[in-house]
Amino acid sequence: MRGKRRIVLSTIGSLGDLHPVMALALGLQARGHDVVLATSDFYREKITAAGLEFSPLRPLAAPDDPQMLRQVLDSRKGPEYLIRTILLPHVGDMYEDLSRATEGADFLISGEVVLAAPLIAEKRRIPWAAAILAPFSFFSAYDPSALPFLPGTQLLTRAPPFVQRRMLDVARFVTRKWGEPIAELRRSLGLRPSRHPLLLDRFSPHLNLAMFSSVLGRPQPDWPHNTVQTGFVFYDQDGEAAHEPLQAFLDSGPPPITFTLGSTAVMDPGRFFEESAAAAHLLCRRALLLMGKNPPPANPSKDLFAADYAPYSRVFPESACVVHQGGVGTTAQALRAGVPQLVMPYAFDQPDNAARVNRIGVGLRLSKQRYRADKAANQLHKLLARSAYDENARDAGRRVSSENGASVACDTVERAMAALCQSGAGV
Repeated sequence: MRGKRRIVLSTIGSLGDLHPVMALALGLQARGHDVVLATSDFYREKITAAGLEFSPLRPLAAPDDPQMLRQVLDSRKGPEYLIRTILLPHVGDMYEDLSRATEGADFLISGEVVLAAPLIAEKRRIPWAAAILAPFSFFSAYDPSALPFLPGTQLLTRAPPFVQRRMLDVARFVTRKWGEPIAELRRSLGLRPSRHPLLLDRFSPHLNLAMFSSVLGRPQPDWPHNTVQTGFVFYDQDGEAAHEPLQAFLDSGPPPITFTLGSTAVMDPGRFFEESAAAAHLLCRRALLLMGKNPPPANPSKDLFAADYAPYSRVFPESACVVHQGGVGTTAQALRAGVPQLVMPYAFDQPDNAARVNRIGVGLRLSKQRYRADKAANQLHKLLARSAYDENARDAGRRVSSENGASVACDTVERAMAALCQSGAGV
């Protein structure tokens, strides 16, 4: 029989960061564990409505602030802005909040930018796991990604591992001073000096959960040795049936092209939706625009439907293909749906996810700077005209659908807690 444990899960970011952690929290709760989810107060209602205990976690920056998001989503400067302007000035607040949330906790599971989590775990001697949502985040020399804060690395992704290791050394050097607020907090808490708080200490010595499918990225020799790949962990409680007008549109003709920018990039869409509607018109294709709070097009034709939101698990399988920003959550849903993808990435892991979608033959990419109706229509024509993309997408969909990421992740966490308990590690 499984022993009941108090488990705290923490995450910061968009719905793409929150949903997998929510799914894991609900899975662990269903197995009888006492579960708490610590995250931005912005998500309080969503989390409590799902039946989970909520604990607030600073910083308080709202993930729907367009001005902030415009800076965060800058392809070159966004990561530094997020870390040095939004997160690091509040790492002390984050530590205080997470300290309260972990009172009496047996285990901690932390998202990637919860920078206080390793400090809490070390200070309180709480075993912990890092939740890694995309292959990009491992910074592997064997499966390299372009580093957004190092210009020119896109040209070196095919270089051999020894070149990639030198590039990672450069990345560590460039970002060495970013983590000084964490180093200062560590000193005040009497903790050991950090190796590199942003690129190395974010991995756990106990367990690292690679919560993505091997379709997108396979395990590599330089992943931390205690890493378990679970497959994608989907949160589908928002997957209720599409509302009546949208369902009527889906049922009234051939599968549409679905255009979406996820939950974050949709706050800074530029002309994405206008150009997308025009691209669908050029192709004489029906289109579904998932536009968030952006105003719908005036006088849409009968072949175009605009909605603020629709559950991806519901509409992606009924789409001819999906055009999106490349967030790992959106990419995962499109892979599971088994449909071709056109990716227009912004920043962080999105360019890497776009490259992987292209590499496995399920889609194409088009840069944000070049996303215009004629160019998008040209790429979409290739996707829809070549059967290989459809066949590869269906095969990927079967493989992703056969995985049970949430169950594997829960099993892995429970095994880790049992092993640590037997070893006397304090769980």
